[in-house]
Amino acid sequence: MSRARYGDSAQIVCDNLVRIFKVADLEVVALQGLDLLVDAGEMMAIVGASGSGKSTLLNILGGLDAPSAGRARVAGHDLTAMGRRERTAYRRSVVGVIWQQAARNLLPYLTAAENVELPLILDRRAARRGRALELLDRVGLADRATHRPDRLSGGEQQRVAIAVALANGPAVVLADEPTGELDSATSAEIFELMRTINAESGTTIVIVTHDALVSEHVARTVRIRDGRTSTETRRRTEQGDDGSAVVAEEFALLDRVGRLQLPRAHIEALELSERVRLRLEDDHVGVWPDRPTDDEAER
Repeated sequence: MSRARYGDSAQIVCDNLVRIFKVADLEVVALQGLDLLVDAGEMMAIVGASGSGKSTLLNILGGLDAPSAGRARVAGHDLTAMGRRERTAYRRSVVGVIWQQAARNLLPYLTAAENVELPLILDRRAARRGRALELLDRVGLADRATHRPDRLSGGEQQRVAIAVALANGPAVVLADEPTGELDSATSAEIFELMRTINAESGTTIVIVTHDALVSEHVARTVRIRDGRTSTETRRRTEQGDDGSAVVAEEFALLDRVGRLQLPRAHIEALELSERVRLRLEDDHVGVWPDRPTDDEAER
């Protein structure tokens, strides 16, 4: 019997993913052995500050970049073994991408319907107009099909962008700061729309953002720090005597080689640096700053 590989049942698999960029004579390591699994049909968020590696990860998953080492697989497609032609086909039919800037999502001289039709044309799909109108209706813009982007509000433009991303029926939709240029009320509407699409179609949705508040809209949030996944927050609804309440629980992530990133607040509170002391107990591991013990201080 063959041994199961890491993440065999997952829709998205990142296994010890490394990405190194060369800048002049320097090498910049954007991803440092990142591990990540996303299940089919899941809607989750990847959160990280500028320079954390989240944009590099998005570009790799979107087929716009290739990893330097490690393994990346999306919907059964091995991103580390793709040639240029395969990568183009992958971007057209396997993944849909929603960018923060409307200019990257929509062509200004095309109507909303024509923008949605464009990916269908590039992929040589039939019944393009009907499919475009169906998707615009699905995102609540059936009456705006003939309007160009400059006649649409920011929220309406992002709704059209969602329809464009869904045009070819992708297995995975990647959303890069999809509400970064919207007010809070419109952002909530966009997230509600994405949740509805996720629930109705089972499309896997990954939201990449620097905004930690996005975690309120998804059940799982993974934080990236220094090119590796560091923490994961899971949200669940619990029933109590006085009604239901949403409970959020944060976990530190232990990667496949045993590395663990402690939250910065914990590091600062205990003044941890360079070396720490570990002690294995029956049901937990203790972590202490590297300070002299009482016996060592007496000596």
